[in-house]
Amino acid sequence: MISLGKTRPNSGPPALEFAGEFISALAPMQDVTGRDFMRVIAERGPPDLFFTEFFRVHKYSKLDPGILSSITENQTQKPIFAQVIGENLDDLKRTALDLQRYPISGVDLNMGCPAPRVYRKNVGGGLLREPAKINQILTVLRESVEGCLSVKMRFGFEDDRNFEEILTILDKHQIDLLSIHARTVKGGYRMKPEYSYVKKASRTLKCPVLLNGSVESFEDAVNLSISSGARGVMIGRAAIRNPWVFRQIGEHLSGLDVFRPLFADLYEYLIHLYEILDKPNLNERKVLGRMKKFLNFVGLGVDPKGEFLFSIRRSNTQKELFEIFERFLLSNGKREEKMPLSPFSGLVARPSCEA
Repeated sequence: MISLGKTRPNSGPPALEFAGEFISALAPMQDVTGRDFMRVIAERGPPDLFFTEFFRVHKYSKLDPGILSSITENQTQKPIFAQVIGENLDDLKRTALDLQRYPISGVDLNMGCPAPRVYRKNVGGGLLREPAKINQILTVLRESVEGCLSVKMRFGFEDDRNFEEILTILDKHQIDLLSIHARTVKGGYRMKPEYSYVKKASRTLKCPVLLNGSVESFEDAVNLSISSGARGVMIGRAAIRNPWVFRQIGEHLSGLDVFRPLFADLYEYLIHLYEILDKPNLNERKVLGRMKKFLNFVGLGVDPKGEFLFSIRRSNTQKELFEIFERFLLSNGKREEKMPLSPFSGLVARPSCEA
């Protein structure tokens, strides 16, 4: 359970208190976890926390209206954190103050984005190379953020050389929540997660720690949290494939029968997803392009040979795409077949960066 806690000294709104045994969160994913996708997830069983896509922070930055709408039009009934990415102290302070004019539960600092175009600017995962800079940033944010201050990070840039020093800095600034992706920045999504670093963080910090990285099912979520000592999990790509995963976690922890979606349920989810992506200002080609970003992950759990993935990647029209959905998810008895809990081995969502 997550509730309002005591107000910080010399601050306004109270921070959140993370009571109970388990915390779940939808991981922030750029160009994915916008307002509409949050609503899609919430309708199928929401996590405890949502995080926005990152607000880029620099000298000329303003709050992105599209990302801001996930805060101002939040229909999930759950707390939402505004994630920021940047390194200039004055600009981060300005942005944190601007964000607190809106109904957020906290500000989250991105220290884990592995995209080269990001870390080359010394932001996101690039910050993990400079503990002194992290200390400066958290000093400013801790003074500026009246609610919760959280951090999402990986355990290192290319190795763990700064990991323990960064944990000391996080503890010094009394952050309220840490989400740790158990890979390095340079490891991207290819390397095998090393959850021992989550265990180290859980034992070191006073705040709750969420485990992130290859949490593929509700069983993974619970088992990995127990083995690492984490207070819960942050799930990203697996929630695209299975938007019921947070509901399943809650049911499992409550001792209830766990909902097992059928391929017919997956079909309805994909139709819903296409409908929310089909904006008036986008032509069919662009809508298909956006939809395929989601389908690359959904396809990991449709058929073991990857024929669904092969087909959707080559579709050129909405009609073709919907016919593929019907063929793989509704025909030949598939409609009443249960979806697998985990993705099939050997399939790759993004061949260019995960092969």
